[in-house]
Amino acid sequence: MTGPVNGSIAGLKPYRPGRSIDEVARELGLTDVVKLASNENPRGPAAAVRERIREAIGDLSRYPDGNGDRLKAALAARHGIAPERITLGNGSNDVLELAAKAVLEPGCEAIMPAHGFIVFYLAPIGCGARLVIAPARNFGCDLQAMLDLVTENTRILFIANPNNPTGSFVGRADLEAFLDHLPERVWVVLDQAYEEYVSVSDRPDGRVLLERHPNLIVTRTFSKIHALAGLRVGYALSSPEVADLMNRARQPFNVNSLALAAAETALAQAEYVAESAALNASGLAVLKDGLERLGYAPLPSAGNFLCVDLGREAPAVFQALLRKGVIVRTLLEYGLPNHIRVTVGLPEENRRFLTALAELP
Repeated sequence: MTGPVNGSIAGLKPYRPGRSIDEVARELGLTDVVKLASNENPRGPAAAVRERIREAIGDLSRYPDGNGDRLKAALAARHGIAPERITLGNGSNDVLELAAKAVLEPGCEAIMPAHGFIVFYLAPIGCGARLVIAPARNFGCDLQAMLDLVTENTRILFIANPNNPTGSFVGRADLEAFLDHLPERVWVVLDQAYEEYVSVSDRPDGRVLLERHPNLIVTRTFSKIHALAGLRVGYALSSPEVADLMNRARQPFNVNSLALAAAETALAQAEYVAESAALNASGLAVLKDGLERLGYAPLPSAGNFLCVDLGREAPAVFQALLRKGVIVRTLLEYGLPNHIRVTVGLPEENRRFLTALAELP
């Protein structure tokens, strides 16, 4: 390429998603492939959501509601928050980037934990900011280490709770103490993509913390327990002032009409969400027990996945599992060359993974 380019973008490696079922089936000539790589809900959307999508197809010739008023109203009612404190995104990845764009510019700093979600890395670098990575503690977020790295140039910190890909979790008291000690000029993004799966007793309520900390941004998604990953819809809760800035950076019509309709309906599916959480809890226990019987020690997880140290380089194991029709995720880009992440699937999918892993030399 000739001519100048944005050096911040040129230096980034593109995000590498998990391998798709179709891709693996074509490449290896397989007809039965199980995907446990992308932390999706294996049940698929609730029946009422599927029906709402079918109904909304007739309006595809029209642009979607650019403000997402109906979905914002439903979210406002659910969280007890004013609609002007909500920012909608094309998945929660989108709102993470909007937060970075709203506050970062060259010369500024962002902080993320080691082994943190890859978008925490991509978004600040794309803005030309300096990214500072705090060391991990037990493969999780070390809040004190992040506090120690704050300087006058720090504008934003990113925390995922539970953390993807390690599954680690920050408790209520620790998070509240962290926010109390952080300068209010520094924004904090609390990514709660897996919130509905969390069953620990000391889970922090991001919505409640917003009232005490106007520098806090809480992000959620419909891609995980609501099973709408293919439609891409997420959102952020924040102060009105922060939401206003994020919406200025937002692209028009960034959430499509099918996603808006599906997400609004998904919010009302409490029974489906509870069933999905229960299925995940039982599947997580089965995977943990099975891995331990095979001699592995998966990290504790509060999400819908397990991070496993294989004790050897993961790519070879990944390829061997692929040949058996099982897709998992390697974690080289997260600084974990010997680990894989495996999503909790349906019972038969979990058994398929454990059987395939047991058959490897």
